[in-house]
Amino acid sequence: MRIKLAEQEEEKHWDDYIYYNPKATQCHLYGWGKVIRETYGHKAYYLMAETNNVEKGNKVVGVLPLVHIKSLVFGNMLVSMPFLNYGGVLADNEATEKELFVEAGMLGRKLGVSNMELRHIFPITWSNGYGPGVSESLAAPKPMTHKVRMLLELPDTPAKLFDSFKSKLRSQIRKPQKEGLVAHIGGAELLDEYYRVFSVNMRDLGSPVHSKRLFRNILKEFGGSVRLGIVRYRETAAAAGLIFCFKDTVEIIWASSLKSFNHLSPNMLLYWSLLEYVTDAGYKYFDFGRSTPDEGTYKFKEQWGAKPQTLYWYERGTQGESGNPLNVGAHRYRHRAEEYWQLMPVSIANLLGPFIRKNIPL
Repeated sequence: MRIKLAEQEEEKHWDDYIYYNPKATQCHLYGWGKVIRETYGHKAYYLMAETNNVEKGNKVVGVLPLVHIKSLVFGNMLVSMPFLNYGGVLADNEATEKELFVEAGMLGRKLGVSNMELRHIFPITWSNGYGPGVSESLAAPKPMTHKVRMLLELPDTPAKLFDSFKSKLRSQIRKPQKEGLVAHIGGAELLDEYYRVFSVNMRDLGSPVHSKRLFRNILKEFGGSVRLGIVRYRETAAAAGLIFCFKDTVEIIWASSLKSFNHLSPNMLLYWSLLEYVTDAGYKYFDFGRSTPDEGTYKFKEQWGAKPQTLYWYERGTQGESGNPLNVGAHRYRHRAEEYWQLMPVSIANLLGPFIRKNIPL
């Protein structure tokens, strides 16, 4: 077995493995490295483990996508994957998993990073302290488990899904429909409306916004796997969401609504319309993304029937010791500047936001 950096011409081999591995998420797809590099200039290092067999040909047996983010304010780090909920090591066995982890540490030291962060939906297999991958030279990392993934198993028809909701939720869905709000689901033709809602909402939250180029590149790279949902009231977009369809699961990655329309509950119609769309298309799971248990977003997702699944985030320094939390700088920024950011005109926030947001991996 050997571990190398995957090249552009090996994208198909990489993605074939992603579709083969049952633990893979859409965040592992090769295209994300291209999207992030083309949007923000961060270099991607896609580690690929493969057998070295002259007669039978090389076979991919493990992967680890990494993106290098270097900032004076927010730190110097390797992340799998920044701006997304998931990532981390995928491998056929414990030995390959460990070797990829070791190789990532060597890469981190070469790049001079202080931290690595891997965002797993499952714990790494040798972190239990057993098996051939564990050794004294590389202590099993301890995961952070304070976040959960909220996953909803979908029935075979939208009608069955709607009937499974409590009466209060059904009423909350019907309310915006009675008020004349209308949902639309499409692609790049909805990007302008989507970004207007998203950017205004980010300004109102006091958070720097992603570049519009990020979403344009996502739509360009992944095509029909990505859909945009818009809810309009009298021709004005009031809520918007982006979903990614992968295997039997659909993840809603970014969703926003305008507070000026809160009394009409456009977000309820947005989520229902997306759920109806993906259920009718035959998908089996709807991923509401990560949350902190018992906080507001967790309870919002829980009311739709989503169940929590523990996430396993690994942070460690490149010398093997526990790493410093990567998001300390982001929290410090937010506490200091949130109120001031909310006072900015949207045009200024949209101009300045991407220069800050590109260095915050969350």
